[in-house]
Amino acid sequence: MLAFQFVEWQRPGEIRDVPVPEPGAGEVLVKVGGAGACHSDLHLLELPAGSRSFAPPFTLGHENAGWVEKLGSGATGFAPGDAVIVYGPWGCGLCMNCRQGMENYCQTTGLPSPGGLGGTNGGMAEYLLVPSTRYLIPLGELDPREAAPLSDAGLTSYHAVKRSVHLLGPASTAVVIGAGGLGQMAIQVLKALSGATTVVAVDTSEDKLKIAKSMGADEALISGDGAVTRIKDMTKGQGAELVLDLVGIIPTLAMAAQVARVLGHLTVVGVGSAALPVNFSSPPHECAVASPFWGSIPELIDVIELAKAGKIRMLVEHFTLDEAANAYQLLHDGKIQGRAVITPHA
Repeated sequence: MLAFQFVEWQRPGEIRDVPVPEPGAGEVLVKVGGAGACHSDLHLLELPAGSRSFAPPFTLGHENAGWVEKLGSGATGFAPGDAVIVYGPWGCGLCMNCRQGMENYCQTTGLPSPGGLGGTNGGMAEYLLVPSTRYLIPLGELDPREAAPLSDAGLTSYHAVKRSVHLLGPASTAVVIGAGGLGQMAIQVLKALSGATTVVAVDTSEDKLKIAKSMGADEALISGDGAVTRIKDMTKGQGAELVLDLVGIIPTLAMAAQVARVLGHLTVVGVGSAALPVNFSSPPHECAVASPFWGSIPELIDVIELAKAGKIRMLVEHFTLDEAANAYQLLHDGKIQGRAVITPHA
């Protein structure tokens, strides 16, 4: 079968011919409908050799959905042809966090080793080998080609918002910095979980801000001093209860600290690798700073239910497997408006 693989550090991925995996005991072979292209992949491809404990080659793609193709011995609960989405963080399954569905915080492995990111083959191929049926969630009538990004962009945004919902209510404000795929999903999740809060989207792109408005943002501001002033004015000088930085670079982190409020939450989701300066007065007093990672299996079930109810949707651009390299180049250049999804079986 054909697969788009990470073959060497600091080089673009490439199409290679690899064997179709055979599912062993408890495993499942999934026919891939869609595999999302993520900025995390770009960061991985750009790292120098030796930056991680694993080594190439392996197949990219950690946002995956498709149809059950074949069950290994002992694998139950699904049948060939079932439409499924694949939970991405693969932990030990036995520690306390994993037993609660929080394999994203596996206590045995540390950060889990997801297919497509941690040296294990992902879903940018015709077929994906999934180690256990516990990672499969039924999609029902949802199209795997459209739903694939829900497994990361959807789940990550949902988890980041849900942990702060108790701060959001009438007269509250939530700021979303970065209106790309993650930001667009965060806006919708904020509206779905706390419709009373005022959602402010901030970005450098007018086009992405237009999309943010269409996704439910109440305000859409070009990043800069003017945006900081406007948010301060809206909140009577207090700042926002929740600030989500979906970028994570020096200017966005600086803005996040400026517009957060006392006793608020400043949540860093973007993997831009910059550091947030912290001192006695910045961020504001008792403003909690967190950097959540992905989300839990129960939360992904919630995300799928929101999508089925039409409360969230991902803006998707489809690419064939042969076009995967081009999709990543467009992502690198900031020309993907929502999420690029590779469709091996168009």
